[in-house]
Amino acid sequence: MEQLTNDAEFVKHAHQEFAPGPEEDLGHSRRDFLKMMGFGVAAVSLAACEAPIRKAIPYINKPEDTDPSIANYYASTYTNGGDYCSIVVKTREGRPIKIEGNSLSSVTKGGTSAQVEASVLSLYDNARLRFPRVADNKKASWEELDKAVIEKLTAVGGGKIVIVSNTIISPSTKAVIEKFKSKYPSTQHIQYDQSSFYGMLKANEESFGTAMIPSYDFSKAKVIVSVAADFLSSWLAPIEFTKQYAQTREVGEDKKEMSRHYQFEAGMSLAGANADYRTQIKPSEEGAVLVQLYNLLAAKAGRASVSGGVDKPNLAKAAEDLWKSRGNALVVAGSNDKSVQVVVNAINDILGSYGSTILPHLPVNYRQGDDQAMANFVKEVNAGSVSGVIFYNCNPVYDHPMGAELAAGLGKVQVKIATTYKEDETASLADFIAPDHHYLEAWNDAEPKKNHYSVAQPAITPIFKSRAAQESFLIWAGETNVDYFEIVKNNWKTWFYKSGNFQTWWDTCLYNGVLELPVEATSVSFAGDVSAAASAIASNYKGGSGFEVFVFENGTVGNGSQANNPLLQELPDPITKAVWEHYVTVAPADSKGINFKEAKTEYYTISINGKEPVKLPVLVQPGQTPGTLGIPLGYGRTKAGKVADGIGKNVYPLIGMVNGSLSYSVAGATFEAAGERYQIATTQTHQTYMARQTVVQETTLSNFERVDWKKEFQPKIATWKDPNHKVAPEELSLWKGHDYNNHHWGMAIDLNTCIGCGACVVACNVENNVSMVGREEVINRREMHWLRIDRYYSSDAAVHDVRGLEEAAENPEVVFQPMLCQHCNNAPCETVCPVAATTHSTEGLNQMTYNRCIGTRYCANNCPYKVRRFNWFKYHDNRQFEKVNPAMNTDLGKMVLNPDVTVRSRGVMEKCSFCVQRIQNGKLQAKKERRPLKDGEVITACQASCSTGAIVFGDVNDPESRISKLLKIAPRNPERPNGIDKLAGNPRAYQVLEEVGVKPNIWYLTKVRNKDA
Repeated sequence: MEQLTNDAEFVKHAHQEFAPGPEEDLGHSRRDFLKMMGFGVAAVSLAACEAPIRKAIPYINKPEDTDPSIANYYASTYTNGGDYCSIVVKTREGRPIKIEGNSLSSVTKGGTSAQVEASVLSLYDNARLRFPRVADNKKASWEELDKAVIEKLTAVGGGKIVIVSNTIISPSTKAVIEKFKSKYPSTQHIQYDQSSFYGMLKANEESFGTAMIPSYDFSKAKVIVSVAADFLSSWLAPIEFTKQYAQTREVGEDKKEMSRHYQFEAGMSLAGANADYRTQIKPSEEGAVLVQLYNLLAAKAGRASVSGGVDKPNLAKAAEDLWKSRGNALVVAGSNDKSVQVVVNAINDILGSYGSTILPHLPVNYRQGDDQAMANFVKEVNAGSVSGVIFYNCNPVYDHPMGAELAAGLGKVQVKIATTYKEDETASLADFIAPDHHYLEAWNDAEPKKNHYSVAQPAITPIFKSRAAQESFLIWAGETNVDYFEIVKNNWKTWFYKSGNFQTWWDTCLYNGVLELPVEATSVSFAGDVSAAASAIASNYKGGSGFEVFVFENGTVGNGSQANNPLLQELPDPITKAVWEHYVTVAPADSKGINFKEAKTEYYTISINGKEPVKLPVLVQPGQTPGTLGIPLGYGRTKAGKVADGIGKNVYPLIGMVNGSLSYSVAGATFEAAGERYQIATTQTHQTYMARQTVVQETTLSNFERVDWKKEFQPKIATWKDPNHKVAPEELSLWKGHDYNNHHWGMAIDLNTCIGCGACVVACNVENNVSMVGREEVINRREMHWLRIDRYYSSDAAVHDVRGLEEAAENPEVVFQPMLCQHCNNAPCETVCPVAATTHSTEGLNQMTYNRCIGTRYCANNCPYKVRRFNWFKYHDNRQFEKVNPAMNTDLGKMVLNPDVTVRSRGVMEKCSFCVQRIQNGKLQAKKERRPLKDGEVITACQASCSTGAIVFGDVNDPESRISKLLKIAPRNPERPNGIDKLAGNPRAYQVLEEVGVKPNIWYLTKVRNKDA
């Protein structure tokens, strides 16, 4: 111990381990106090071994539906602007701790996203408002605020009042706003979206006579062509689309057909990464590519061509495939230009997509924003013609391109009110803040698409003195009935209830969470002017000098509304694998002059005429079109909270206006070095799998179709070949194998349907209390994620980078591979642990005994998959990481912790447990009911969150289980004492690094691409 106290490295970092607690004077640590009292480090170490005293207060009158250690589940609805998901909320002792998808919804079908999974932590955000606030940011009671607001609104008289919001998909909320408008007739309601679809609304109004957005059904599409529409991550309704898309990508013994996906885009998107054919184009070429596609199809259909168009690789091939699949084809575009969307409508009309893959009789309500109305509002504010404004749960000062102009003009508005539950960039400029509930505390409803309804019910009593914004509107309107729960309930009774016992019907709606009514099928007739649209495209998009800049939503913080959520900040971007970072992506061809020695990059300044320059670090992105720059939205927050404030720059001001709609790209940018070095925190520093066929196996659909499934053990489609291996790995082992007399848990992951979205990573973090560590710790390679998604690029280059690693192709193919503890039957970690902290269970699980682990890390060194994590610090309770994860460092934030999973201390190894707590709960429930455990009763957190169904978990000992049938598991032959536990007969099934002989309990299904070669 004396040697430790004299060690310079220990002394240097001792303050981190003995930091003052929240109750202590910040100027003196507990360690300093002990030193003054004559205690040495040994005494401190002994004191640290004592368990703290905790007080438990039992229920006097226990709630009827709450039992300690028993979870409750509530069907509810996630809404964030127009983003929607039907969910089920898991609560423990009245605390929401986990969100999963509601499989009863025909819209989302049990799917979720990273944003949805992480939203449970935003409930416990320490930056939330605790009470109402009035002028000069003073604390007030609701009575004081209401009195002042009513006086101000009355004083406005006939002056114009504007309610500004993001898209509202709640019919009851809209009804409340109408009541407010009846009290104040001069009120106007304006909706806007951070990612606008106003161009599509206007295009459909011209094409079909109705300003609507139809439903899309990717599951019926045999050929998909997407032009800059990332429908798997951010375009319109990705949760719904990923589920549909996966159905077209599954292949098996009885399904040897799959969709063919073409993607034309500038930056590597999630949709582009999953495409069979991906073509690089510039943003200015999107419209011309669609015009060319229209002309190619019009020639086949005998229609007149239009002027314009540009030929690109794979375009003629895409047109040929679309034509062959008429009636089962789909073309989508991400452009917000009305003219571009009119051309898309014309193409789908030629292909007969309406009524098949496009359903105009089933319009969606996700994006109702009016770009023109919002722009006029900002101009009116600056002209002094708006007397009052209410910002209903929106933040346009930050996330609208004209936010700076709006902020400058708000001083001319007599009364400014915000209902957001956080004091964001817009609310901080308001006279009154009437904090709304978090959605998990509130009653509400939603209509995501026509006649498809869902109800939101609170899973917890409001934590702070917030109030439903709808009730605030009603009180300010002078209404007497302001109980919003009763309003929603009565609305549903009036609108939807037909007959029978109403309370029973209502309880059923609450239990199911959804109510879906029939929709009458109708047909539409295209009447758009394609020639005029093509002419407008040619005049609006002209190439020029300089770079083309495009802004986009990434797969983590999205539009920035949840930027203060550390689960999202530390979620690796699906493509770049960067965390806690804001950057500008450039093509490899444009990055030759940038020195990336020691994994560091440089700051560059992006300048656009009339826009404020933006300085960001450069990230080289394979697949990006040369001459383009990509910048994610959602960063540059200044009033979000400790987590998000100060990360990156706000690039919403770079968004311009073209043809009456917001345009998310601009040409003529300069790109200059700022002379500053920077290191980007990424969780993956190798980009290809270096031709290691036992890591990722790929093939084409034509090869897969030749498989003879009638053979008992068909050779694998793609397999590794090494002349040095004289004996196949499964034929030789130093182990005797394991006898699994009851259950044998295993997992199968389909690389065809894993799109790499990362929802499973967040779900695992929430379920298993995984700590966030922050940017610096990630740079030190100390991230704690139990589950990671490795993203691999293909390579066609003979050269290597400065580290000797293989370089990715300029336009690579991409494979996503979820990597977690493989629960090896011949586990190398178990053989080297000196204290038997990691052991093998009788059901095939590789187990960790945390209080036995002494942190030697031998197991991590011996793990070929590098999936074991070491707690360098007590991340969840260390003030050094207060900014990284302030929620976990407060009593409020600790409410999100799952009590079924221990919170690990420092100095131990941790890793995936196959959600053993869920396994044990399922077994216990079956035992109480005196029956065997049924297949599907145990669902891991990652499996539950996967919208595509790429993850299958179950008992491979059960021949009737889904996983056994999928893998074609053969029973173990007891007469072969060579360590073989299970063999998979599915020719797509393989195990990573199978030549090592560790015999994992996780199988992967070979990636199959639908391409000619």
